[in-house]
Amino acid sequence: MKIVCTNKKASFEYFILDKFEAGIKLTGTEIKSVRAGKCNINDAYVLIKNNKPYIINMNIAKYDQGNIFNHDEFRSRELLLHEHETVKLATKVKLEGLAIVALKAYFVGSLLKIEIALCKGKKLTDKREALKEKDSKRKIEKALKDATRY
Repeated sequence: MKIVCTNKKASFEYFILDKFEAGIKLTGTEIKSVRAGKCNINDAYVLIKNNKPYIINMNIAKYDQGNIFNHDEFRSRELLLHEHETVKLATKVKLEGLAIVALKAYFVGSLLKIEIALCKGKKLTDKREALKEKDSKRKIEKALKDATRY
């Protein structure tokens, strides 16, 4: 499994409730650009239109050797999920007001997969608690490292 890009701020901005693996429909120049590592999913989210999930705001840069058949960088791309997963996601979003966010993009063999997550937004106080926790863990690890050195 080769990870192409990750969304690092997703775990800071959201409580991650459930994760799914989805395929993605891409054109030829898009997959070549992703293989070159020119992909960004930091602001990507998923919408469900006509019972089909689409990823929005996923940036795949134009392919360098592409010609007039090059792709649009920010077009919405269809995700490939099982129907029962799509129905589950749609009902959770509609009834509970949750969001679907892209976490990482990676290759499984020659296929590009997107890990998406069903998320609930964090409040400002939750974010502060997460920062305090992270800071205290870092201080404890530093203290342990210093104690073992002597």
